[in-house]
Amino acid sequence: MEYQHGGDIYSREIDLDYSANINPLGLPEGVRRVLAGCLDTDVCGLYPDSQCRKLRKALGRHHQVPEQWVICGNGAADLIFGLVYALKPGRALVTAPSFTEYEQALRAWGCCPDYLFLEEQAGFVPDMDRLVSTVLQAGQEGAPYDMVFLCNPNNPTGIPVPSRAVTKAVSACRQTGTLLVVDECFCDFLDQPQLYSVIPDLGDYGNLFVLKAFTKLYAMAGLRLGYGLCCDGALMEALQMVRQPWSVSGLAQMAGEAALEEQEYVERTRKLMGTERAWLTEGLKKLGCTVYDSQANYVFFKTKLGEELGRRLLEKRVLIRSCGNYPGLDGSFYRICVKNREENKDLLGHMRAVFAEASGSREKTDFGTQENTDLGTQENTDLGTQENTDLGTRENTDLGTQENTDLTGGNS
Repeated sequence: MEYQHGGDIYSREIDLDYSANINPLGLPEGVRRVLAGCLDTDVCGLYPDSQCRKLRKALGRHHQVPEQWVICGNGAADLIFGLVYALKPGRALVTAPSFTEYEQALRAWGCCPDYLFLEEQAGFVPDMDRLVSTVLQAGQEGAPYDMVFLCNPNNPTGIPVPSRAVTKAVSACRQTGTLLVVDECFCDFLDQPQLYSVIPDLGDYGNLFVLKAFTKLYAMAGLRLGYGLCCDGALMEALQMVRQPWSVSGLAQMAGEAALEEQEYVERTRKLMGTERAWLTEGLKKLGCTVYDSQANYVFFKTKLGEELGRRLLEKRVLIRSCGNYPGLDGSFYRICVKNREENKDLLGHMRAVFAEASGSREKTDFGTQENTDLGTQENTDLGTQENTDLGTRENTDLGTQENTDLTGGNS
């Protein structure tokens, strides 16, 4: 199966990877110290706590929820597949474009999801009223959805939905017996995440499951650590029944506990993202790209170069995320992560070179076409003139000879 995501720096030589949305500040120093200390203890030589008790307790304090509402996994993707396997949905709804693992998990179970397409002319802003009406209509028709996936902020567009709009969707889903899975893995990159997160509303809705991850925010993609939050004890027990017993390593659990202490790191991250996202957006616009209103740690844009942009950048050993495999998009859409200023300058420098090269190629093509056109016209003109001259000469000669002959014959 072809790899569907960003971060594939293993299939080819890459010097600059802008395809994976990982915090450019790198692993927090406190987490680094804890991991280094693990080498002097038995952490790597012991089975990890299958229940992740210490980490779940820390997460409960962090989010101000009971630890019983927390479940940990080997990244958020682990929990997505676990949820689908535990609930065995017959019908599901996903917004599109969005994170492809929702659909992959559903199809692996045998459920072909319906799409709620985000409209390009509306800037790919999620239409929550349409989502609510779609859910309610399915219930009225006697074929309610078992699961609905909503990524907030959305991936790859980076556009968030305010929490009040999400809770309206949760309420509609509750009427139809539908579980709403809200993926908030990128919510902490927003300037004001509290305006968008529905974690404070968990106690009011048993049909709400929130996905979170340490992967991107704390630059821990290699450690694989995600978690889910839900107040429905029966659902959490069903999920526990299908998960692997040691899916979260001892290293990941200790790193997670340490990461939750890194509040100053998170604040620096938000400040950096706000500044550099705006700078990248302006740079892309100057290159003629259509840039959408991402508020996350990545920028989503469209270019007239289409797939040529990604291909030419790869030749320069620069990797960006083509969005051509997302339902509802094509090869003219891309997503790039936000890094520090020096790296961002490098990226835009490479992109400017690609646009200049592409423009030069088109000019050469146009010039060649013009030369061929001019040459063809000249040849046709010369040929036509020559043919007309020859024909006119022959006609005049023949006609004059014929007339003279006839005239001579008449005098005789």
